[in-house]
Amino acid sequence: MSPLLLLGGCGMVVLSPSGYVAAQQRDLLISSTLLMLLVIIPVMGLTVFFAWRYSAKRDGNYDPNFHHSTGLELIIWAVPLMIIICLGAITWVGTHRLDPFRPLTHIGERRPISPTVEPLDIEVVALDWKWLFIYPEYGVATVNEAAVPVDRPINFHLTSQSVMNAFYVPALAGMIYAMPSMTSQLHAVMNLPGDYEGFSSNYSGAGFSGMRFRFRGLDAPDFTSWVAEARRSGETLDRARYLELAKPSENEPPVFFGTVDPDLFRRAVNRCVEDGRMCVDEMMALGSTGGTGLLGTINTVAVAGPTSAFGARPFHVDELCTPQEAIRQSGRESVVLLDPAPLPISTPDETL
Repeated sequence: MSPLLLLGGCGMVVLSPSGYVAAQQRDLLISSTLLMLLVIIPVMGLTVFFAWRYSAKRDGNYDPNFHHSTGLELIIWAVPLMIIICLGAITWVGTHRLDPFRPLTHIGERRPISPTVEPLDIEVVALDWKWLFIYPEYGVATVNEAAVPVDRPINFHLTSQSVMNAFYVPALAGMIYAMPSMTSQLHAVMNLPGDYEGFSSNYSGAGFSGMRFRFRGLDAPDFTSWVAEARRSGETLDRARYLELAKPSENEPPVFFGTVDPDLFRRAVNRCVEDGRMCVDEMMALGSTGGTGLLGTINTVAVAGPTSAFGARPFHVDELCTPQEAIRQSGRESVVLLDPAPLPISTPDETL
């Protein structure tokens, strides 16, 4: 009884969630557990029975020539095989239905989403060691507090500033990883008003234990008031303020921002919040078109070593940055600036 009393203080939010996605995950967990118990309970019971029935103190029948029973073989193999088939089918269907990247079609059992309802987009950035939430539809942002209207689909876009984290609100949906230089998605919905806890479920350093946030499910009028409260804060989240937030800190209280740089999340994903740094998506766009040719040498620095067989000197990429930033970091003499003249074309269809 004493272990049960100790467990009385534990929350059972995973088995009693307030979001439709988390409720489906709970049902999948319970169904899988019950199916496995169809084998586990008989095996545990038979283990005790055999130990009692064939103990040395009892006069059990012993047949030294026994080696095979078709009936026992069918029971031993057929029952687990059927359970594995059922588990595989349930898991396969549930995995695809609850794919976090898959948009929702229902907000509850037999409650399809109305075609007139637009999902609420929330951009989430995992910082050291706090969470930043940006609401592009309303132009506000918060730190360590998020709010959503009940029964409205939510589309989270998640990234991380430095190291990998995992976004998890047990009452809402399963966890989803947030990683630098990429965007993860999570589609979910909250069905009941209330205050819930969110946190990082992936260790990310010294301040990991305090990387928690308040997640609020609000009725439509209360959510409108919450957004208005954020706008009244008067704080502005621009690139400079973001870089201050990105510095490691622990157990930060909630902060509200009334205005937000609309391009901030894209820059956070593409590692170019700092002035003078080329964005990853811009670099990839240049690479997909064949690069920038000789003009692209503004970001390279010559290194010591023999020239190649074709006469080219070795170099390495200095930084993904503008010429001004490269000059500031490495000195003017280390940056090669070339502006080659156009090559003559002898025939109109000649390919350079």
